[in-house]
Amino acid sequence: MADTLVSIVLERLTSVVEQQIHEQVSLVPGVESEIRSLKSTLRSVRDVLEDAERRKVKEKSVQGWLERLKDMAYEMMDVLDEWSIAIFQFQMEGVENASTSKTKVSFCMPSPFIRFKQVASERTDFNFVSSRSEERPQRLITTSAIDISEVYGRDMDEKIILDHLLGKMRQGKSGLYIVSIFGTGGMGKTTLARLAYNHRKVKTHFDERIWVCVSDPFEPARIFRDIVEIIQKASPNLHNLEALQQKVQTCVSGKTFLLVLDDVWTEDNQLWEQLKNTLHCGAAGSRILATTRKESVVKMMRTTYKHPLGELSLEQSRALFHQIAFSEREKEEELKEIGEKIADKCKGLPLAIKTLGNLLRIKNSEEEWKYVLNSEVWQLDEFERDISPALLLSYYDLPPAIQRCFSFCAVFPKASVIERDELIKLWMAQSYLKSDGSKEMEMIGRTYFEYLAARSFFQDFEKDTDGNIIRCKMHDIVHDFAQFLTQNECFIVEVDNQQMESIDLSFKKIRHITLVVRESTPNFVSTYNMKNLHTLLAKEAFKSSVLVALPNLLRHLTCLRALDLSSNQLIEELPKEVGKLIHLRFLNLSGCFWLRELPETICDLYNLQTLNIQGCSSLRKLPQAMGKLINLRHLENSFLNNKGLPKGIGRLSSLQTLNVFIVSSHGNDEGQIGDLRNLNNLRGDLSIQGLDEVKDAGEAEKAELKNKVHLQDLTLGFDREEGTKGVAEALQPHPNLKALHIYYYGDREWPNWMMGSSLAQLKILNLKFCERCPCLPPLGQLPVLEELGIWKMYGVKYIGSEFLGSSSTVFPKLKELAISGLDKLKQWEIKEKEERSIMPCLNHLIMRGCPKLEGLPGHVLQRTTLQILNIRSSPILERRYRKDIGEDRHKISHIPQVKCRCD
Repeated sequence: MADTLVSIVLERLTSVVEQQIHEQVSLVPGVESEIRSLKSTLRSVRDVLEDAERRKVKEKSVQGWLERLKDMAYEMMDVLDEWSIAIFQFQMEGVENASTSKTKVSFCMPSPFIRFKQVASERTDFNFVSSRSEERPQRLITTSAIDISEVYGRDMDEKIILDHLLGKMRQGKSGLYIVSIFGTGGMGKTTLARLAYNHRKVKTHFDERIWVCVSDPFEPARIFRDIVEIIQKASPNLHNLEALQQKVQTCVSGKTFLLVLDDVWTEDNQLWEQLKNTLHCGAAGSRILATTRKESVVKMMRTTYKHPLGELSLEQSRALFHQIAFSEREKEEELKEIGEKIADKCKGLPLAIKTLGNLLRIKNSEEEWKYVLNSEVWQLDEFERDISPALLLSYYDLPPAIQRCFSFCAVFPKASVIERDELIKLWMAQSYLKSDGSKEMEMIGRTYFEYLAARSFFQDFEKDTDGNIIRCKMHDIVHDFAQFLTQNECFIVEVDNQQMESIDLSFKKIRHITLVVRESTPNFVSTYNMKNLHTLLAKEAFKSSVLVALPNLLRHLTCLRALDLSSNQLIEELPKEVGKLIHLRFLNLSGCFWLRELPETICDLYNLQTLNIQGCSSLRKLPQAMGKLINLRHLENSFLNNKGLPKGIGRLSSLQTLNVFIVSSHGNDEGQIGDLRNLNNLRGDLSIQGLDEVKDAGEAEKAELKNKVHLQDLTLGFDREEGTKGVAEALQPHPNLKALHIYYYGDREWPNWMMGSSLAQLKILNLKFCERCPCLPPLGQLPVLEELGIWKMYGVKYIGSEFLGSSSTVFPKLKELAISGLDKLKQWEIKEKEERSIMPCLNHLIMRGCPKLEGLPGHVLQRTTLQILNIRSSPILERRYRKDIGEDRHKISHIPQVKCRCD
């Protein structure tokens, strides 16, 4: 981890020196030679850090030296940031006062640099081995992540658990039937519970299934809130414990439920009784399934049936290891025997086996496998209790930059769902990701994330339609390991009002904190000395009286790189003191529903990379000087209540994320369509609203959408204005576009680029509220279109061959077609003189709100691969295709799923 920090300092030092030369900023005499000497020292220190990191586990003196080194590196990063900002301000003043001569700015050698050299000189006392090589390959060997969802070698365990969940056993002594799975960490308790929870018989057996990750601390109020939210699919706006208990009882009364309590630690019988007594109103046959590492918890819960989960057998361990380690190649005999010995060392622990299997999956030489087998890490007693040696071995194999990215994850609470893109932005905020010229920081971050996922540091993957991991979790043992690595840097602070009065912690060295405030805590600013903090994640943490302390808090946290205040719904105004956070790169205000405005001082945050204001629906406008934020890369602003974006938005050429762009009708103070011209780095989705304000094609052309090669998802909103075809024609997107949504288009003719090769990569198309269009465009020519939605197009009375186009294969990839709200549509016909392949892949057809439609084309019903037909609010269709008595029911009898209101 120190390696990354030292590398960041070295890189930033080089960058600042280059800046000062370019901007004619002078250094105090003698400082330039000092900097050259410091850079040499930094390189020398970096060369021995790999050896130091390995030795710190056994040698406390080495650990202490690394801690001092990291402290100095953090301070140097702050100073270099301040230098860079001063140079930038000097540059901005030069631009604004071009007529005046530049005033030279001088920098002297700051004290953290001098202290760092003193600490660095101590390295000679430890006789470190220099292990860094400039020839060391920098290319990461990556492979796909394997996430084994089944419980390996646990068939009998699964059967026993299912028998106790589904059988007609009597209730236990506590009045509830409680099943507990217990065993050491990494044994597969949660995975076994999840397998039972998702079993098809369990799904149909219980009226309600609820999964709650408990962890530590055990809080009945939070558990009640989770239960209600899962059953009602909405968060209860309740905070009183009694009110929550009553709500839970209302939700489960008379129902059979399965409640999974994952990772229980508490031995407090009083807290357990609070929860248990609330659940007695469930119907007979209800079950509680708990997982825990502690047998004492099993006894405290008065468990009806306890199921100890032991180690895998030798044979099972070897089979699991081989399944992973040899998943992408044949078993090599010379490695097979070594692999069996490595699996044996894992002592039947599935997580350890999986971790080392994924590590060795990419290792090809016998030497590398023997290094793992013979590592001295297996002899470390400290890790036998809580931390698996397998994790340490896999961690040591990570490149230093990825080690640092992994260890930062200790800042997330246990069982947190980690959003991939947000994690990458937090890594960026800490300067952990360095662009190599050919790749953006975000792409490097994705590579690092996938690298960690492929080596079992992440699990429980949620993937998008392209198979990319977008969310994940960390196993508790892996989280413990990350906290071990960052025990003096990352903290999760959970406090309530009573604890806050007595707590006495020094935050001098702590750099990253997640703050969870259980009740209002007005005195926490004076109690906590957090002036060196780099990360503060305070999602939902600020309760009523805490808000008055927010300005004072921001005044003190002058080193912050990342600040998350999301979902603090009581925040109405962000204090102007936020402008003091000159190092800030990540600011998350999403879900602050009552936030009305942002102060102009936010525009002084020159380093800001990410500003998330999603869900801030009370926010009407953004500060006028937003154009000063030239390093802003992500403006997440998916709301529509503001008047528009400031005019200077067009200067933010580094922007990759801009969810909504509103074309202004308020003159020169707000953005016009032409301000999109220079934003050619935009990625993901972009919604352009207010296109009725664009008066001619020439103005629309200024947006240069054809140059937005990275844009994936585009929405064009017109507001029903006529005469917009020329404007729409000028808004032709790049052929790379994957999804297109057009709302309120007011013209009778469609732009020519909506068909064929102009949208060669388009997979999703939605046309909504385009009321004046009498016919549909020839969309059948789109070569890879998979989903098509046609909504509320009141002018369409007839769908015919014009919809298909002239291609030999029509809608070749279309899987889902939704036609809804076409209340004047009477006929949909397919008349073919010659045979063409039409919708050969169609799987799902939705027909809703077409009251005059007389029938569906037989070609669509009978010659496609249709699996689901959904008919609603279309009385003629419902009558014709009605079960048993409909005149055309025989035409759809072969379709597996027919959803029709009259059936």
